[in-house]
Amino acid sequence: MGSTGTVLRELRGAQKSAKGVSLYSRYVNRPAGRVLAAGAYRAGMTPNHVTLTSGLFTFGALTAVALVEPSWTLAVLVYAALVVGFAFDSADGQLARLTGRGGPDGEWLDHVVDCGKMVLVHTAVLISFYRFGELPSEAWLFLPLGFQLAAVVTFCAGLLREQLGKAAASARGPSWAVPAAPASPVRAVALLPADYGVFCLVFLLLGAPGAFRTGYAVLAAVHTLFLAAFLAKWFRELKALRAG
Repeated sequence: MGSTGTVLRELRGAQKSAKGVSLYSRYVNRPAGRVLAAGAYRAGMTPNHVTLTSGLFTFGALTAVALVEPSWTLAVLVYAALVVGFAFDSADGQLARLTGRGGPDGEWLDHVVDCGKMVLVHTAVLISFYRFGELPSEAWLFLPLGFQLAAVVTFCAGLLREQLGKAAASARGPSWAVPAAPASPVRAVALLPADYGVFCLVFLLLGAPGAFRTGYAVLAAVHTLFLAAFLAKWFRELKALRAG
């Protein structure tokens, strides 16, 4: 491949399905990741290098949340770093599909970084609440723990649903495979509150601790509702696999 423009055109043809993807990921994060993937390709980076770069931006930002007193400057810097880290998280898979250099090791590393991010983001908020929050009540300290539980269970249950579904399809042969449903615009909008990129927006409120707590609490409630809906859906799907 030659110019960056050529690489970008190739990357547009190496996208994952839009099914089950929110509008933010489809129209903001993936295009940003495509630009970063093109730059990474031109720089000779591997997909694993890109994954680690994603982790550096994300973990650096979350460490700052835990250790630095909240301010509007911190809010902007943390949000920017989280958004860039999320875009690199999209870029690693795009680069892997472009170069054919993806593999189990890269997928494993990507999931390890994602899991670490989900644990650390709420741990950082918990530490910030404890050190700087001037909370109305100590009960607020339970909020990040509950949010973390919802996020981790959603992540792990979703991965298990995907892997168990693939195993069932493989065992039954290609004739059993279910055709992929088209991407739904309504679903893409409905998934916005559960999108990590939308969640990152709450960190723009770090300069106003009360507003941050309120926004964070609202997102925690929304993610808990999504968890309940996802668990019921995935359980029904896996039960149907057994029955079929």
